[in-house]
Amino acid sequence: MDISNTLAPNSDQLDAVDLLSGPQTFTVDRVTKGNAEQPIQVHFREFPRPWRPGVNQRRVLGNVWGTDSAEWAGRRLTLFCDQEVAYGGQKVGGIRVSHMSHIQKRTGTPIIPTRGKSTIYNVDPLKEQAPTTHTAPANPERDALLAEIKTAAGKANVDLAAVADEWAFAHGGQSIAAATDIGGLELLRDDLTARADQ
Repeated sequence: MDISNTLAPNSDQLDAVDLLSGPQTFTVDRVTKGNAEQPIQVHFREFPRPWRPGVNQRRVLGNVWGTDSAEWAGRRLTLFCDQEVAYGGQKVGGIRVSHMSHIQKRTGTPIIPTRGKSTIYNVDPLKEQAPTTHTAPANPERDALLAEIKTAAGKANVDLAAVADEWAFAHGGQSIAAATDIGGLELLRDDLTARADQ
């Protein structure tokens, strides 16, 4: 029996242990706001949990792709588990970028890995071609439900990005915009409508 699916951490984010089997390449779906400690969440099309990069990896992303994260959608990067990353004097591992799309050559970014010490962190161009994007076929019923969900979420003061995250997590990473589970969308609409009416 393959036990791979039993090894995932009980977590709400992409963790270094998710990459222990080797580097993985992801497509950015969107970037949302996090909290004070982890201010951005990078959501991927291929993975249900967001990556919350630390400050040095954010510096790399901002330097290579620009600081307007809205422009990152559809771009690709390769992440790996760097087991040399230390925290509190102990090697605990951390997520690092090795390759990024939309660059022509190795690109260096000044980072500060430890207090008082700066270095240059390099990423290489991602040579592979991005996978073909399959646009969900037109579905007027789904599109109408999505519009109703958006309206209901607004009335209920529910963050639409959080709704989309929950949907993706429950549906194996599928974007809500490409949803095929009409019954599930109806239940979601009804739940949000009920919350708005409270």
